[in-house]
Amino acid sequence: MPRGLRLDLPHIPHHVTQRGVNRGAIFVDDDDRQHYLMLLTESARDNDMAIHAYVLMGNHVHLLVSTTRPGALSDAMRQLGQNYVPAFNRRHRRTGTLWEGRFKSCLVSTDHYLLTVYRYIELNPVRAAMVQAPEDHPWSSVHANLGLRNDPLVTPHDTFLTMGTDPQQRAVAYRSWLRAGVSEDEISAIRLHLKQGRALGDRRFQAMVEKTLGQPASTNPHGRPQSRSRHTE
Repeated sequence: MPRGLRLDLPHIPHHVTQRGVNRGAIFVDDDDRQHYLMLLTESARDNDMAIHAYVLMGNHVHLLVSTTRPGALSDAMRQLGQNYVPAFNRRHRRTGTLWEGRFKSCLVSTDHYLLTVYRYIELNPVRAAMVQAPEDHPWSSVHANLGLRNDPLVTPHDTFLTMGTDPQQRAVAYRSWLRAGVSEDEISAIRLHLKQGRALGDRRFQAMVEKTLGQPASTNPHGRPQSRSRHTE
């Protein structure tokens, strides 16, 4: 069965995830993580892609990005993989694929849906019981978004900037937003839209995407994902 076309609109954020094959590790140590972030920085720069949020887990990554041209996301992820996978294989004396198929992505409406995806991504290590607070996980954009350290990889989205008139106000507001957590309904919706590659937002946003791209943008309710271990989400 042919793969469906990816929903891709410039300047509309994408939530992206990529997993290791058979849920295997894509990072063995911090050297791997540092190398991945270096290559991600280069790929984002070369393809004019802004990264708003990210988290590196053991066997998968989540990214929240925006691009300026159609195809830039695919180009950036291809460049990243073509550089990271061979280096990972050489370093760990392995062969073959590292990824579980192609990366998954969904468009995200630039309103509260976007801010919900921000905290979904940065609370991932907490849901996986790896840490007690998101800032305890070192491989995440949360440190930049909370104003705890400078991270040149992170570009705040315009919606994020509305949380306060200066960095201090935004940090306070965003910390409160993180503490509120993500509801089970929000988690289910995010995972479903990501799995099916549809547009996360209200019906008006989905209608705009459908009209612009001529592709379905709403989810199929019969395609709900099966529950998974909290360590793989």
